[in-house]
Amino acid sequence: MDISLSHVEYRYQAKTPFERIAIQDVSIDIPSGTYMALIGHTGSGKSTVLQHLNALLQPTKGIVKIGDREIKSRQKNKSLKPVRQKVGIVFQFPEHQLFEETVEKDIIFGPMNFGVSEEEARKRARLALKHVGLGEEILTKSPFDLSGGQMRRVAIAGVLAMEPEVIVLDEPTAGLDPRGRKEIMDMFYSLHKERGLSTILVTHSMEDAARYADQIVIMQQGMVIKKGTPEEIFSDPIDLMKMGLDVPEVVRFQLMLEEKIGTHLGQIYLSIEELSMAVASLVSGGVRS
Repeated sequence: MDISLSHVEYRYQAKTPFERIAIQDVSIDIPSGTYMALIGHTGSGKSTVLQHLNALLQPTKGIVKIGDREIKSRQKNKSLKPVRQKVGIVFQFPEHQLFEETVEKDIIFGPMNFGVSEEEARKRARLALKHVGLGEEILTKSPFDLSGGQMRRVAIAGVLAMEPEVIVLDEPTAGLDPRGRKEIMDMFYSLHKERGLSTILVTHSMEDAARYADQIVIMQQGMVIKKGTPEEIFSDPIDLMKMGLDVPEVVRFQLMLEEKIGTHLGQIYLSIEELSMAVASLVSGGVRS
């Protein structure tokens, strides 16, 4: 499912003394099957954009197109349920949204709310648990008896059970240790590939943006200021750092190495393996400054 935002503006508390512009003139194209990372400082407008992706918010100006559905400002947009079924959002700390007495009831709640039969919802629950790396034996357990990591996976399974075509991840690894973060991110990447999902990752982690995304959008003060592939975005790390944004550790290491040896490697490398090969080539005489 393709999603596009065309010159979108959103104002909180519009036409009141407390009105403020959250995003303005935002245009982003997300073709079906894309893995896009949306990055920027707190308050840059990322979360506001996120909520337009399944019509939780509707633009005060511009057009949001989700599949074949157009959502415009100053227009009554009825029956948005099908849109919200196709675009699943995993919010920060999704485990805080668990509320049912068993894991199964929590997972099937969403699909049944969208009209799926109980029998089909139960099948989806078992499949979703498998996708998030949990066994069927926890279906009858209370979600509140699980570990924090298991609770998060159950909450994610609830989103997957709705069988979305697009999945939006809002800082999905917040609060996890490095191992847990990598496990969750690898899981989402596998789902992205296996199901052909469009994936939108809202993150502060430049490591995750560089490792998983094929497109990156940078936001600042409610506007899109830069977009491109990871290679294009990180090709000028000094510019990013001037904006107050971080860069992947491997890029920082490359800059320090180049300064120390007084030689430029010719391009920015986004993995330690690629950087190691470039340095080895330099040492053997294959790269000149």
